[in-house]
This record gives sequence, C-alpha cells and structure tokens, in this order.
Amino acid sequence: MIDWQASFSILTKAGVAVYILRGVAFSLVISVCAVVVSLLIGSVLALMRNYCSGPTRIFKWIATAYIELFRNTPLLFWIFICLVFCPVPGFFTHRMLSLTSVEVRILFRAFVALVLFESSIMAEIIRGGLNSVAAGQFEAGHSQGFSTVQILRYIVLPQAYRAVVPTLLSQVISTIKDSSYLANVAVIELMSRVRQILATSNMYNGAGTQLVSDVFVLFGIAFIIYFVINFALSCVVRSLQHPRPRRSARPEPTAQTAQ
Repeated sequence: MIDWQASFSILTKAGVAVYILRGVAFSLVISVCAVVVSLLIGSVLALMRNYCSGPTRIFKWIATAYIELFRNTPLLFWIFICLVFCPVPGFFTHRMLSLTSVEVRILFRAFVALVLFESSIMAEIIRGGLNSVAAGQFEAGHSQGFSTVQILRYIVLPQAYRAVVPTLLSQVISTIKDSSYLANVAVIELMSRVRQILATSNMYNGAGTQLVSDVFVLFGIAFIIYFVINFALSCVVRSLQHPRPRRSARPEPTAQTAQ
C-alpha cells in the first residue's frame, strides 16, 4: 500500500527528524575518528613496508601481511569478527553520549573493525605517496646532518601526504559510505536509525500499518543525506585535482607597451 502523504508525515513527528540528525552526527563522528586513527596506523604501516630492511625486515613482512589481509577481505566480515572476539577496555563499558553500556561496547567493536579495514587501504595510498618522493631526498637530508627519522618527518612524509591528498579525501568519502555497514550490528549511525524508524513506521504514519511508501521516503532521506555529504567532499577532491590557474598580479606586456 502506498500513501505518500502518510509516509512523509513520519518526518514531521516529534523527535523523528532529531533522531535521524543524531544518526548523521554519529556517522560523521565515527567516520572522522576512523579516518584519523587509520591515517596514523596506515602511515606507520606504509613506512614499515617501504623502508624496513635488513635486521628490521620482519616488520616489513608484518606490515605486508596486515595490509594484504585486511585490504583483500570484506569489511562486513571484520565487523562480525570484532563483534564476537574484540575485547573492550573498561572505559567503554559504561554509559556515555546517551548510549547504553551495551551500545557503547558494540560501537567500540564496530569502530575497531572499521579502523582495521580502512588503515590497510590508507597504508597503500600513503605508500604510493612515499614512492613518488625521489630517493635523492634521503641523500640530501643526510648530507645536511639530518637523521633518518628527521628526514622522514620533515622532508619525505610532508611531500608524500601532499601528493596523495586527493586520494586520501576520496577514501574519506568511501569511509563515510562504509560506515553504513555498521547498521548490521545495530550501531546508532544513520542507516541503523533509519531502519529502526522503518521497523516502527506504523506508529508514525497514521495508517496503522507499514506502507511501501515508508521504505521509499525513509531510505530516500538517507540517500539524500549521504549524497549531499559525499558530493560536497567530491567537489573538494575535484578542486584539488584540477586547481584553478593563478592570475598574474602584473598585466602581460602588450606590443604597444613594449614599444
């Protein structure tokens, strides 16, 4: 049964819009935190895979195994693995942010799964940036008295990050979309909340039963929200990939002025 007016009336009910917006906020917070932590872990993995040799070659093997394992397996698989086996620190066993202790534990485990998966992809992106830095940078740095750590920190990594900024932003978009997988473990992000509202839509649409149009309206709202967020980020990525040429401060000399 389809009744568009009844389905759209769900969004006007007290608390429904706020409930969805809080889901948007949680999705963004989870995604941003996952990107930051994944970027840190990914940087370490990329450095280990690229520069560990000789006695430290074992770290290169560990980094390679980690990257290939998580990058070539589905995120949903790791979400369920972490949901069952991931230990939770005592700090995350209490209520916080209006969440129950059970929801906090589930959120932590889902977050760990997202970080494990995304950090492997970040590592390969950053490794591509490291490979774009000329090997002569190390020789130049050593000639100036820099240690290897200082060369990586002040010379190599800044150039590598600058080279992969558009790709990293594209991965941020993917991370926001990947966060929707967390709805499968009843985490309080956007898709999970939309599904919860849909499950009880008969209480809000005034029809007394769930309508087919409820599905289109509620998932349509989720579609619009994801599209707006990711399209805005896509525009930023495109602007970085194709920067506008700077206008010269001085006017170009013409033949007449040259004479």
